[in-house]
Amino acid sequence: MASDSGTRTLISQAQLQRGKGKFVYWTLLGLTVLIFTLVFIGPLYWMVTGALKSGQEIAQTPPSLFPQHPETKNYADAWSNLNLAKLMFNTFYYAVGAVFFQLVFDTAAAYALSKLRPIFGNVVLALMLATLMIPAMVVIVPQYVTAIDLPFVHASLLDSPWAIWLPLVANAFNIFLLKRFFDSIPEDLIAAAMVDGASPLRTLWSIILPMSRPILGVVSIFAVTYVWKDFLWPKLVMPSPETRTLSVGIYAFSGGTPMNVVVAASVIAAIPTVVIFLIFQRNIMSGLTAGSVKG
Repeated sequence: MASDSGTRTLISQAQLQRGKGKFVYWTLLGLTVLIFTLVFIGPLYWMVTGALKSGQEIAQTPPSLFPQHPETKNYADAWSNLNLAKLMFNTFYYAVGAVFFQLVFDTAAAYALSKLRPIFGNVVLALMLATLMIPAMVVIVPQYVTAIDLPFVHASLLDSPWAIWLPLVANAFNIFLLKRFFDSIPEDLIAAAMVDGASPLRTLWSIILPMSRPILGVVSIFAVTYVWKDFLWPKLVMPSPETRTLSVGIYAFSGGTPMNVVVAASVIAAIPTVVIFLIFQRNIMSGLTAGSVKG
C-alpha cells in the first residue's frame, strides 16, 4: 500500500511505527551508511592525512590515525621536486584534445546512427557495443603495435598526443549514450527542419546540439576524468619525461622520493577531478537521466 506521500517503499509506515520496527530500520540504515562511508572516504582520508605526516610516521606500523606534527611543506616539496606544473599542463592538454575529438566524432557517429539511419547502421552499432565486452587489457598489445607503426603511413605515435587522442575517439559507450539521447528528440523537429531546407549538418548544429547540452557535458566530463586517471596506456606511449601525464610522472618519481611527498603529489593530482565533480555533479546526473523531451 502506498504511503500518505504517494511513494511506494519496501517497508510501510505502519511497519516502521510498530514495535521495534523503527529502531531496527534506522539502525540498519545508519550502519549501511557508515560502512559505505568508511569504504569510500577511508582511502581519501588516509591520502590527505598521509600527505601531512613525516616520512617515519607514514611508514610506521600500525599507521597513526592523525598526523602528530603536520608538515604542510610536503605539498610544496611535491610541487617543486616532481615538476607537477609541467605534468598538469601535459595532462590538461591531452584532456582538452580528448574532449574536442570525442565531441566531434562521437556526436557525428551517434547522430548518423540515430537520425540518418544508414544501411547496416544497427549492425555497426551492435559491433561497437560488442567491443565493450572485451577487457581493456586484451587490446593493449594490438593498440601499442598500431601506435608504434601506424598502418599505411608507417609513422610512430610515441610521445605524440595523437597516441592518446586517437584510441579515445572511437568510444562505443559514449556513442551509445549520445545515440540514446538523440533517439529521444522528436522526429517532428527534424522533419520541420528538412521542410525549411536545412541540411543534415545544419539540423545537427542548430537543433540537435543545443538540445543535447546535458549529455554533451557528461561526455566531456567522462573524457577529462578518463585521461586524468589513466596510467597504463600513457606510460606505454609517453616514455619521454617531457610528455608524461600526471599519474605517470608521479609514479616515475616515486622510486627516489619520500613517500609522504609522493602522497602529497597524489593529493594535488586528485584535486582537479574532485573539483570538477563537485561543480558539475548536477549536470552529470541530469545528463545521465535525460531520456525524453517534454512537449
